[in-house]
Amino acid sequence: MFEPRRFEWPTLALIALCYAGLLAALWVLPTWIAIAGLGPLVALHASLTHEVVHGHPFSNQTLNAALVFPAVTLVVPYARFRATHLAHHQDERLTDPYDDPETNYVDPAVWDGISAPLRAVFWFNNRLLGRLLIGPLLGQVMWMISDARACRNGDRGVLMGWLAHVPALAVMLALIWAAPLPFWAYGIGCYIGLSILRIRTFLEHRAHDLARARTVIVEDRGPLAFLFLNNNLHVVHHMHPRVAWYDLPALYARNRDHYLRRNDGYRFASYAEVFRLHFWRAKDGVPHPLWRRGD
Repeated sequence: MFEPRRFEWPTLALIALCYAGLLAALWVLPTWIAIAGLGPLVALHASLTHEVVHGHPFSNQTLNAALVFPAVTLVVPYARFRATHLAHHQDERLTDPYDDPETNYVDPAVWDGISAPLRAVFWFNNRLLGRLLIGPLLGQVMWMISDARACRNGDRGVLMGWLAHVPALAVMLALIWAAPLPFWAYGIGCYIGLSILRIRTFLEHRAHDLARARTVIVEDRGPLAFLFLNNNLHVVHHMHPRVAWYDLPALYARNRDHYLRRNDGYRFASYAEVFRLHFWRAKDGVPHPLWRRGD
């Protein structure tokens, strides 16, 4: 039986190192080196925020949230990310165009009504190159349109989530304003970080009749796996969402055949394989291939 650590010092240590790196990029490093370093640091902070959402490193969720309070990504409100990500963890709804907040599929009926230029944008976004170049911008715009619609319909939870983002953003903007690093440089580094995250989310889930077979395994142990805090072993995370990032590889290694049977062999050997297969080529269609009209 899996036994978690009682004190999650690896997560706390990594949070401290992440903030130390961010401060160095803002105050110490030359501009272009800072930009290059900010990309991985922003991606790492986002991965640490994901750990916080799942109850790490402390049992007190308020204390956990305080650890990632500054809006390092600038554009992702913690409360909204937490709400949408936990909704995404309802595995029976994975890839649902309406009920999975993190899906990239759309209802075929909606797709039929999209203009040709916008279709081209979505098709480009379905290639890894597109996801890297326009994925952060397109995803942010679509998310904000959806949340604006929810606010207009009276969803106070969504509105409060964005209002709670204001002080977190103010803290980060104050730090950037006080630092010698130009704001434009931080913006570029931030966008690079959000693009790095799109490598992980690009094919995390696929359309499949079986909910258990919709979640990927990427058996990568390199720098990207570290930045993603082993969330590339994604089916393991979905089956054990309270397991800390540093315990996922051992858990997967002990039960590899079980997890690959579970997800019907949805596996890639590494992110190098993902780039080779999908840098230029779309992974699948934008309209959900299994969605029945009227569902």
